[in-house]
Amino acid sequence: MNDYNERSIWLRMRALLSLNDPRWGRGDGNGDRQRPNDPKRPPKDGEGPPDLDEMWRDFNRRLSRIFGRKGGGAGGGRPDNGRGARIGVGIVIGVLIAIYLGSGVFVVQDGQAAVVMQFGKYRYTAGQGVHWRLPYPFEAHEFVNIGQVRQVEIGRNNVVRPANVKDASMLTHDGDIVDVRFAVQYQVRKPTDYLFRSVDPDLSVTHAAQAAVRGIVGARSTNEVLGQDRETMRQQLVAAIQQSLDQYESGLAVTGVTIQSVQVPDQVQAAFDDAAKVRAENERAKRDAQAYAADLLPRAQADVARQIEEAKTYSEKTVAQAQGEADRFKQVYAQYSKAPAVIRTRMYMETMQQIYSTTTKVFVDSKNGNNVLYLPLDKLAEQARQRVADAATAAPGAAAAGAPQAASAVAPSGASAAVVGAASGAAASQPTASGAALRSREAFRNRMREDDVQ
Repeated sequence: MNDYNERSIWLRMRALLSLNDPRWGRGDGNGDRQRPNDPKRPPKDGEGPPDLDEMWRDFNRRLSRIFGRKGGGAGGGRPDNGRGARIGVGIVIGVLIAIYLGSGVFVVQDGQAAVVMQFGKYRYTAGQGVHWRLPYPFEAHEFVNIGQVRQVEIGRNNVVRPANVKDASMLTHDGDIVDVRFAVQYQVRKPTDYLFRSVDPDLSVTHAAQAAVRGIVGARSTNEVLGQDRETMRQQLVAAIQQSLDQYESGLAVTGVTIQSVQVPDQVQAAFDDAAKVRAENERAKRDAQAYAADLLPRAQADVARQIEEAKTYSEKTVAQAQGEADRFKQVYAQYSKAPAVIRTRMYMETMQQIYSTTTKVFVDSKNGNNVLYLPLDKLAEQARQRVADAATAAPGAAAAGAPQAASAVAPSGASAAVVGAASGAAASQPTASGAALRSREAFRNRMREDDVQ
């Protein structure tokens, strides 16, 4: 069949099957001939309602014309034996079948997934685009919105009557109560689990979130919960909620958790504020102590290093001095073995000289009968220094003249002759009244008592 014949048939069908044709139900155009078996009808003036039987006959005649046949009329052809009706019924059935098969076509939009089921059993999941399945009741499909992000809030202000606490109240590890409010965002990850294993997704997420937050808060103290980093707590909540949803096989995925508030109940807010101030002061004191330690520790380490160096130096000096004395002793011993008496006397004199040079010396002369001569050399030397200073202040010339005598009076000597000479000079410089008092035994005793008291 060429294109011309196809267009001709199409035009003929449009002309014959046009619903706007006023002749529907009013005959075939050759007059309203009454069939022999038809009951008598009153004549029509062309304005009454169409006859349904006549409309059916017109439909059959038009179908016959489409396929090259003419209906019964004055020109007469072969009579209509119902073939056109059968063809029309076949076309109608074909159209209905096409419509029925076309009902299996479905379009999946962006952000959606279609779960196709055959007799109620899962068959496959269709993605974005146009798809076809077997018509109902053989197969059916369900659309699931996998791109939508849903949200549930945990920790409302509703009061639970039996416990008389808020829904957001959580019990900490140390027995205190804190209010935790947060929101959970989630979306569908597995459409099959979402359809077949989850009855109420929001309720499932709510139960999983409440169990997760109570477990996290119950394992920590109040200070840890209030002072914990929100990001760390958020990550822990996401992991715990997702683990619970995976155990339920709900087909849901947690995309985020937004922590709105973590605080204590209003009834004890003032007490916790005071505790927070104390904690802040403790932290400040701790930081000050750390700063002081950071400043003190380097100095202490420097002092330790210095003392270690001084100890090493002293050790080296002491060892060197001991070695020197040991070498000197060896040398002295070599000489001592040659003349022991002389060396022993010399060592005794040197030792006594070293001792007397650093101690207070008092000489008593008992050769002058019963009178005792008391010579405190250190005090005499101090008096001599004072007189020299006074003389230097009063007269520089006199001070210059008396300087040799003062120097000879204060100069220490290791030999006995030098000491006796200095003592005699100092005694000669005393006044006559003082010398008479020193010769008196009673005066000597009084002076001794005064010295003991001092």
